[in-house]
Amino acid sequence: MLQELTIDNLAIIKHLSLDFSDQMTVLTGETGAGKSIIIDAVGLLAGGRGSQEYIRRGADKLSLQGQFALPQDPEFNHLLDSLGIDHEDGILIISREIYRRGRNVIRVNGQLINTATLRQIGSRLVDIQGQNEHQLLLQPEMHLGMLDQFAHNEVHKLLTRYQDEYQNYVKLKAAVSKKQNNEQQWAQRLDMLRYQVNEIAEANLKVDEEEQLTSERDRLEHFQQINNALQQAVTVFNGGDQGAVLDQIATVMNSINEIAEFDGAYDSLSKSLNDAYYALQDVATEASQQLDLLEFDDNRLSEIDQRLTMIGDLEHKYGDSVKDVLKYYDQIKQELDSMEEAADSNSDLEERLSTAEEKLVKTGQQLSQIRQQAAHRLTKLVHQQLKELYMDKAVFEVHFVKQSRVHFTPDGIDDVEFYIQTNPGETMGPLARIASGGELSRVMLALKTIFAQNEGVTSIIFDEVDTGVSGRVAQAIADKIKVIANKSQVLCITHLPQVAAVAQHHFLIQKHVKDERTTTMVTILSDKERVNELARMLSGEKVTKLTKEHAEELLKMAQE
Repeated sequence: MLQELTIDNLAIIKHLSLDFSDQMTVLTGETGAGKSIIIDAVGLLAGGRGSQEYIRRGADKLSLQGQFALPQDPEFNHLLDSLGIDHEDGILIISREIYRRGRNVIRVNGQLINTATLRQIGSRLVDIQGQNEHQLLLQPEMHLGMLDQFAHNEVHKLLTRYQDEYQNYVKLKAAVSKKQNNEQQWAQRLDMLRYQVNEIAEANLKVDEEEQLTSERDRLEHFQQINNALQQAVTVFNGGDQGAVLDQIATVMNSINEIAEFDGAYDSLSKSLNDAYYALQDVATEASQQLDLLEFDDNRLSEIDQRLTMIGDLEHKYGDSVKDVLKYYDQIKQELDSMEEAADSNSDLEERLSTAEEKLVKTGQQLSQIRQQAAHRLTKLVHQQLKELYMDKAVFEVHFVKQSRVHFTPDGIDDVEFYIQTNPGETMGPLARIASGGELSRVMLALKTIFAQNEGVTSIIFDEVDTGVSGRVAQAIADKIKVIANKSQVLCITHLPQVAAVAQHHFLIQKHVKDERTTTMVTILSDKERVNELARMLSGEKVTKLTKEHAEELLKMAQE
């Protein structure tokens, strides 16, 4: 349910902040006052297509914010969870900014999202019903979904099963098609993958191996240099023509130690000399140990060169490093396993496809049978509603298109469209083509009355759907909208006093000109102010005592 709406710099609206309640809220006012702009704002928050043309002249951007109470819908909660949107408090705050330079910033509970994601969310929050293009009734591709929504309890599990089977069927069909159309390419790819997988697997690569081998090769290639350096160090430190360096340093160290007590400077010199002596002693020991371990193996050097050459060849083919080569190996091994599995099953791939198709046909026919039964029930309910809307002669039908062969779609094997015959003797045809504006409004309201308890949409907006009707039909439409408002929040733009009278809340939309700029203002009407507005809607500019009395009676009857 829409609870709050804030609009800044949208068309002729500079700033507007509105609080909405449950049940039915009606918006009335003169043509051009800005009623539809408010609905446009809600539409933009529900994922409608934005445009710089919406921005008020002189402003750099428009800003919208809406607060919605979440519907009790586990599937919707799952959608929000998958998008990482927090909703523990049951509230969604949607904000949208459209900049003149083209930037479009959308947030839901502080989480940045794109327009497509907003449309997913908004479709579960708001249903905007207009006189023409906004009506789902004018979109035959939506009729099957409306039928399934009506029969949700009977259809849902079977439709889910069908969709799972459909995905399996599509996968098998693609595999067969790929095999048939690319037999030679398939075999070539399979051979290449086998060669590459075997080549890398036989190499038995290890992630740090190349660095270790390179280090070992460097030691072997520079064996003589290393041996000479270590030998020189051992000789100098431990003995030579001039005597051992360590022995000489030890003699000096002992002499300095004997004078350390005479001056702090001598003591510091003694400590430094001691540290240097013991450090050099450690170096001499380590150099001697390394010299003992040092050995040259010409065969080992040849093995390392061959191994590094092989690793370099693999890196040239499959990656810049051993890590990249192993990553590539994992990818092609998975592809090879998949292709070999398909190759092993090639003999029965067509048979598996045939079995999947038979299974899909059976489930699709079961689904179609349930839909036809639901269509029969829906037809009866629509006729009952149309009768109450003074279209008792109309014939409504859920038309299932007959096909020469089964045609699979993600939603079943049915092609459904709503048909209507508005008067006896006229042609039965597609609803969107046959019905007039007023008739279409009544059919839509009949369906909305039936669907209201199943839709799960928290807010339904009727944007002048009562155009083209009057008198008792107008009153019947008002009654239907009120029934819908018992199940969902309803926002309704209307020029009919009968519809305005049945609302629990009444907003008057007016246009004011100040400093040569037009601004829209909204007033929440009291009961007395509602009488005046209804009287204006009844008679036009000139409000008489009689029209006020008529308005009071209309409001009283609606409240009763």
